[in-house]
Amino acid sequence: MTIKFGTDGWRAVIADEFTFSNVRRVTQAIANYLSTPGKIVVGYDNRFLAPEFARTAAEVMAANGFQIHLSVEAVPTPVVAWGVRELRALGAIMLTASHNPPHYAGLKFIPHYAGPALPDVTSAIEEEISRVQGVVPLESLRGEIKAWQPRRDYLDYLKSLIDFSALRSCPLKAVVDPLYGAGIGYVEEFLQEAGWRVKAIHNWRDPLFGGSLPDPSARGLQGLSQEVKATGSHLGLALDGDADRFGVVDADGTYFTANQVLRLLLEYLVEKRGFRGPVARTVATTHGLDRIASQWGFEVIETPVGFKYIGQALREKGCILGGEESGGLSIKGHVPEKDGILACLLVAEMRAVEGEDLKGILGRLEEKYGPLDSRRFDLQLSPAQKARVLEKLARWEPSAIGGLAVEGKITIDGVKFLLQGGSWCLLRPSGTEPVVRLYIEAPESQVLERIRQALMGELGL
Repeated sequence: MTIKFGTDGWRAVIADEFTFSNVRRVTQAIANYLSTPGKIVVGYDNRFLAPEFARTAAEVMAANGFQIHLSVEAVPTPVVAWGVRELRALGAIMLTASHNPPHYAGLKFIPHYAGPALPDVTSAIEEEISRVQGVVPLESLRGEIKAWQPRRDYLDYLKSLIDFSALRSCPLKAVVDPLYGAGIGYVEEFLQEAGWRVKAIHNWRDPLFGGSLPDPSARGLQGLSQEVKATGSHLGLALDGDADRFGVVDADGTYFTANQVLRLLLEYLVEKRGFRGPVARTVATTHGLDRIASQWGFEVIETPVGFKYIGQALREKGCILGGEESGGLSIKGHVPEKDGILACLLVAEMRAVEGEDLKGILGRLEEKYGPLDSRRFDLQLSPAQKARVLEKLARWEPSAIGGLAVEGKITIDGVKFLLQGGSWCLLRPSGTEPVVRLYIEAPESQVLERIRQALMGELGL
């Protein structure tokens, strides 16, 4: 069986491909890739058998002579990444399938630079997997497995990134929804220490995630929206299954998209916190970041989809903020891994400092830079339809789409057309399923819909 690392690690169905035998095989490949033993962090999320899979990975690495720091409880992915940096480890193995359905499990390797593994690393590990004939016998245990309990130290560390005094000076009321995931307790505890009144929902381990996905999307956070309104809270803050993505709800229950939150936080960090420097975003993420960056003379670095490329820009280009439309964010000074906990706390800080609800803050932002409507459409296609769309995109050179002149074309990940008036659209095929993802951004919803209809007509869909 061939095991492949996708955008963010290896994910598969439990008891089908994701078995103890395959976890041992992948872990042995990671040990072979690293070759020289040293410290390794091992963490896991709240999924079915996650603690047992993590223990298995820890034992294989220890048998190969590595010194293991194994989390004593479910732990967020960004905390594991921080642990790599804090412990000066060679890397980490994180057992998580993030926001995938409950019957999936996953494994990702975090290299020494404490961010998502780049393709050269995952390709090398995949090659090692193909060569693994067996694992080092566990009875030849040469390394030590130590218990690792990072929560308190991580929350203390976050005080170096969050203006704790600002939170304390304006204690508000929030509802936190960790969606039964590994982030249970983190956001709640931090805000409570700052004097905020916090109610947590879905804050216990449920490997079935309440019968849904641990995804902080508008659909996934309807319960949070209702609770925010019912309790008269100022904010709703949410995490995904491994707490590397964020979700935000305003006081009236309105869900704020990641694109909106990224724009709000960049403006806040620049205006109120004095951040200066380049900004990184994926090709599918709002150009609202570009408008803010342009105002301040900052460079914008556009990357393929995947936070590993954002992490690389944070590490190598000194970016002050890196973000993606799917709910990933990190900032300068932090690990180059997306962190939903940090994002939620930055939103809370911004809300306390600005002194008004998120709609009011967004209204002022759009008065300054202009409005933007950003949406993603997942086009479910037959294999034949998908092939036809890809063939069309490979040779399509339109002069206009939806009555808007095409001013540029970008092909770093899918095909993106830059349109007159600041609109744009991106068609990006999935590598694993018969889906083409369509992203559109325009100044208003009517223009966005006109672009969508024109594209669907051109592609025969």
